[in-house]
Amino acid sequence: MADITRLDPVAIQLGPIAVHWYGLILGTGALVGLLLARREGKRLGLDPDLFLDLVMYGVPISILFARLYYVTFEWDYYRDHPGDILAVWKGGLAIHGALIGAILTGVFFARFKKISFWRLADICAPGIIVGQAIGRWGNFMNQEAHGGPTTREFLESLNLPEFIINQMYINGTYYHPTFLYESLWNLAGLVLLLVIRRKLPLRRGELFLTYIMWYSLGRFFIEGMRTDSLMLTETLRIAQVISIVLIVLALVLWVVRRKLGYAKVKYGE
Repeated sequence: MADITRLDPVAIQLGPIAVHWYGLILGTGALVGLLLARREGKRLGLDPDLFLDLVMYGVPISILFARLYYVTFEWDYYRDHPGDILAVWKGGLAIHGALIGAILTGVFFARFKKISFWRLADICAPGIIVGQAIGRWGNFMNQEAHGGPTTREFLESLNLPEFIINQMYINGTYYHPTFLYESLWNLAGLVLLLVIRRKLPLRRGELFLTYIMWYSLGRFFIEGMRTDSLMLTETLRIAQVISIVLIVLALVLWVVRRKLGYAKVKYGE
């Protein structure tokens, strides 16, 4: 199969300005996440515009942190190619970096607005994970964040659409669509969060901690399949280390907050 089947990463060309699918897809993910947060916030008696203000600060800060995180761990390349540092349309946005930026933004935003960070994080958790699910398709358009080599027969056995199979054909080799595996894992996480926030007697902050654990669990295993991981050492993948740390931290926070009485308030209150 020839490389001509590759989807064009540029959605619109306006003279010298190229509008990339990567940016459009990330923007769509942020918009869907915002709509979910506004809807739940309104149901819980919060001003929906509060979440619009949060996104206005949170999205650019998260993108900045995502890029800084990625560039830091790929400095050997960017030191010699400084012109590529700002080329975010080529990919290179680390989700863990974005998460750090989002949490820091949420902490300061909550203090400024005089509301509970944990309440804000709970409401935003489903929006964050659906944004991640959608955002992974930006990686698909750039033919990045894929796994190791596989066969066309294997991809066909997954009953994948032809356009996904063709896009996973890169330089003469088929690759595992790990972007898709993670996107589906995140969509399952969205369903989980939407169900348990209504069905289980969660305390404030625990929906967000559930999101952290669910995402980190899936990311740990899927990261092990990828070929473009950021590496801490020759054998240690940074995302896997961070995932383990986040799972342990979330569990400890869950237990400690309940034991010390910091989680008395129910979800949504």
